[in-house]
Amino acid sequence: MARLKAGLRRSSASLAEGIAAAIARRQLDQATLDELEEVLIQADLGPKVAARLVGELAKGRFAKEISAEEIRATLAESIAAILAPVARSLAPGGEKPFVVLVVGVNGTGKTTTIGKLAQRFRAAGHAVVLVAGDTFRAAAIEQLQIWGRRAGVPVIAQGVGADAAALAFDALKLAREKQADVLLIDTAGRLHNKAHLMAELGKVSRVLKKIDPRAPHSTLLVLDATTGQNALAQVRAFREMADISGLIMTKLDGTARGGVLVALAAAEGVPVYFVGVGEKIEDLQPFSATAFARALTGSG
Repeated sequence: MARLKAGLRRSSASLAEGIAAAIARRQLDQATLDELEEVLIQADLGPKVAARLVGELAKGRFAKEISAEEIRATLAESIAAILAPVARSLAPGGEKPFVVLVVGVNGTGKTTTIGKLAQRFRAAGHAVVLVAGDTFRAAAIEQLQIWGRRAGVPVIAQGVGADAAALAFDALKLAREKQADVLLIDTAGRLHNKAHLMAELGKVSRVLKKIDPRAPHSTLLVLDATTGQNALAQVRAFREMADISGLIMTKLDGTARGGVLVALAAAEGVPVYFVGVGEKIEDLQPFSATAFARALTGSG
């Protein structure tokens, strides 16, 4: 909880300042509610969620005195209720290997996130294999190899320009032979509005299904929190092209726009598995609706 609070300090500080300014009159009148709604919109919770939260706040409290602490606590409770349905844990199921395809636009931190996931799975006692499927960038291949050495897990890689789908196919065959528990596949960053690049993701999934009709068993979209409301467009595009099963949101420590995760939960309902609040391995944290809501609002 302490790390999550520290990671979300920019978002929570922005919200706290806005709430304090709005409640200067200490009475929850319509003007105060309007100001609070604007504060929530500026924190990237989105207009619909902001209106919903303000409406819930007003119930039984309108025209009464209220403190900033009470507002934060009430908002935290309402936000946690929105987030609860999407808070999920990611654990290998009955499939072996459990194939995880990791996708996203450029610069979201996919490769680093995969390395951290590898360490988590390894620490839990799972045999993990990594696939350097971002064959467009030599740096991505090298970075994943560094994470592989750090986590003590093998990395399957080819040279720059190799066919990513063929690499994924060969990697799954090898992982099955080695009886690996988890296969984590990196992919090249691609803009969600480039149809031909998005179609390549479909090719990777199709070749995996030639070996295991259910693979990939999980397709995770890594989102950069600093993109704010643009994350909604990314989720919709990737869901259409890659059958997204869950989200990981990174870089929450570098932005005051952490509220976008609440907007995503309300609008899209896609499961959220982890949030990243820093560079260290422990800063990739399993997602908790209550902990996130409290950290975001500075409550508790």
